[in-house]
Amino acid sequence: FLPAFDNAILGYHDRGRIIDEAHRGLSVEGARVVLVDGRVAATWTVEADTVLVTPLRRFSRAERGSVAEEGRALASFLSGDESDRVRIAASSS
Repeated sequence: FLPAFDNAILGYHDRGRIIDEAHRGLSVEGARVVLVDGRVAATWTVEADTVLVTPLRRFSRAERGSVAEEGRALASFLSGDESDRVRIAASSS
């Protein structure tokens, strides 16, 4: 889970190592992104006390589980341990 305008996405002339061309605009739009195996695979936001993940591609069962686990940790951190809720939306592709 990376914040908006993270250097991992913005800091390289060739961003193709981390983000597909189809989603390259996310880096300059300020989207918060989720990396899976070192590549941008989803965006994330917070709504109330829930981390919402919107996949940019279909996740495998293992990937979905890993993203959910990290999302729960992020929700807990952001809420001061008040919530560990995460929701993964349907894939946008």
